[in-house]
Amino acid sequence: MKLPNDSNSTGRDLGKEEIALLKEVIESGTLNATKGTMVKKLVKEFAEECGVRFAHATTSGTSSLHTAIAAVNPDPGDEIISTPITDMGGITPILYQNAIPIFADTDPVTLNITADTIRPKITKRTKAIIVVHLFGKPAEMDPIMDLAREHKIPVIEDCCQAYFATYKGKNVGTIGDIGCFSLQQGKHMTTGEGGIIITKDAALERRIRLFIDKAWGYGDPNPDHYFLALNYRMTDLQGAVALAQLRKVRGVVKRRQDTAKLLTERLRGTPGITLPESTKDSEHVFWKYALIVDTDLFGVGVTEISKVLKEKDIFSVPRYIQKPAFMCKVLKDKVTYGKSHCPYDCSSRKGEKEVVYDTAEYPGTMKALEQVLVLPWNEFYTTEHVDYIAKNIKEVTESFLNKKKQGVR
Repeated sequence: MKLPNDSNSTGRDLGKEEIALLKEVIESGTLNATKGTMVKKLVKEFAEECGVRFAHATTSGTSSLHTAIAAVNPDPGDEIISTPITDMGGITPILYQNAIPIFADTDPVTLNITADTIRPKITKRTKAIIVVHLFGKPAEMDPIMDLAREHKIPVIEDCCQAYFATYKGKNVGTIGDIGCFSLQQGKHMTTGEGGIIITKDAALERRIRLFIDKAWGYGDPNPDHYFLALNYRMTDLQGAVALAQLRKVRGVVKRRQDTAKLLTERLRGTPGITLPESTKDSEHVFWKYALIVDTDLFGVGVTEISKVLKEKDIFSVPRYIQKPAFMCKVLKDKVTYGKSHCPYDCSSRKGEKEVVYDTAEYPGTMKALEQVLVLPWNEFYTTEHVDYIAKNIKEVTESFLNKKKQGVR
């Protein structure tokens, strides 16, 4: 069976609504957001949908995170705590603001960071905490926010995979100080590439708005370029697509949740498989459907299981990422600005403890990556697709289990 694929129209809810708004933009002749109308409508409606005062659009999820980091304004050599299980686009913006990524360990089942893993990483140089709601499952935010408030540290929520996921009834992105979203091809809303950033705080909003637009104070009595900043403006073409997507995203989320719930029901009780589920405190929105596999029970790794599923046209991703962020060359060897190793080795860190990333400090992360198998998911899955996936997962895992019992490799 060929499953719908979010890399093309089979798995993406794109159509006449997007085309109609794009037509308006083309006919207007105004493609930039500064003079156009679509991005303005997008951010207004997105803020209202989230229940916050402010929203701004950017060129990507990465740029939305870069903007959030710039808004908290770290000094060179300051530290920002994040997760080692994330896309590098969520880490490199820290370095671009001359701050240092510090990693908290992750829970081996949810793959999210927790208050308990964040706490030992806080130092006098900690400038912010970035909480990623991985795969659409909210992190446990109350303890994290209590910890952050205790130390007066702002919290940035990376909601790139978690549109309208909720924690204790609150939309993720509205619990911390800033929320960041991605509009990349496979996200719940897409413009191919793009981002949105939200906040309730007026002071943060001003820095966000300025950073997106070269720090030029449009509308100020005596505007100037107030600080170092980039052009991260979204075009009105992207804004048109995003606006149409926003108006249908709640339905997209629900369809993903409904079919994910079906798969959970089909797989419940399967030996060696831990299923992703919503809890009484949090509502999962399933960017992807991530299984935790007891590789010891089956006697094989997730890569082997993935290979067999691929033969059935189920293109799962073993490990999600091949290695934690801190093991990638850019961080491991501090390949940053020329040969300087800044911000790690700059004068601003003189007398500070050297930042060393040691895998021994991340047992949850290493275990999670060994056991996670990420199934593709999108809004056009049907009961038939779910039944096909469930049937093959059960057959494949049972086959490996039997081989293990028989001593066959």
